Amino acid sequence: MAKAKIAFYWCASCGGCEEAQVDLADKLFDLIEAADIVLWPVAMDFKKEDVEKVGDGSIDVAIINGGIRTSEHEEMVKLLRRKSKLVIAYGSCAHMGGIPALANAYTRESILKYVYEEAPTVTNPEGKRPKTRVSVDGMDFELPEFLEYLDPLDAVIDVDYYIPGCPPTPEITWEAVSSILSGNLPPKGHVFGSDRALCYECPLNETKPEKVTIDTIKRVHQTELDPNKCYLTQGVLCMGPVTRGGCKALCIKGNMPCTGCFGPVDGVSYQGAKALSYFSSVINIDDEDAFRKLVEEVGVDPLGWFSKYCLGKGTIKRR
Repeated sequence: MAKAKIAFYWCASCGGCEEAQVDLADKLFDLIEAADIVLWPVAMDFKKEDVEKVGDGSIDVAIINGGIRTSEHEEMVKLLRRKSKLVIAYGSCAHMGGIPALANAYTRESILKYVYEEAPTVTNPEGKRPKTRVSVDGMDFELPEFLEYLDPLDAVIDVDYYIPGCPPTPEITWEAVSSILSGNLPPKGHVFGSDRALCYECPLNETKPEKVTIDTIKRVHQTELDPNKCYLTQGVLCMGPVTRGGCKALCIKGNMPCTGCFGPVDGVSYQGAKALSYFSSVINIDDEDAFRKLVEEVGVDPLGWFSKYCLGKGTIKRR
């Protein structure tokens, strides 16, 4: 029986998803036994030409992480879509745009101007910027184009399944890969993980009252968290109520609130709007000055509060 063929590729991401794949540890040997890896640029010396040479649909599954920020990303994922039977969006950036999609709050021009002209550490009096094509000593070089905005993977190609997380846990990764390799496929569009909010698996859930109310919002550096008490009841923003479970509450167990990397539960199109709605509903302040102070605290970074990973996915997803 022929082995399945798997391709791994990364786009605009930090490299944490590759670390998560390596964190499969002994399961990597099971994967190698069950499948041939035909593309994994971060670990093996494959070229674009290697993918172009194989037949359309000859790769069983392509696992792609990172958002689409350059013309090279766009070109490669379209190529992999054509060559692959199944495509998995792996990690928060491919799933929803991730943290890199926060740059969508700015235009392409303003980003380039800051990076190459205005940043305090930059010395560039002539305002030079990278060119997509340049010749040096008779040799031609080409760089990818920096696109106007960052998009999640499914805004550019059709995606079959999603593995959430920043990065995904090894358990979620293996659950998805093993189910696909075994042919035990969930419905198309399935997001691996729990179908309930993170609070249901949070070890602090029992300390949360039936009705949560808050009269202040603090950042983690502004208070000393009690590790044995629901963070929301301590006035610290935790995205657990509006985030898909399945991560085993790793951040909570590390004494940090959830920041929402697993995305929304089924049926919620935009996690940021759901989060804003939820936290608005639990505010219990009668004093106008105290309310204004809370609004000012949130207003310092509302996208970072509510849309840290999902800005690329929302209806209102860019400037």
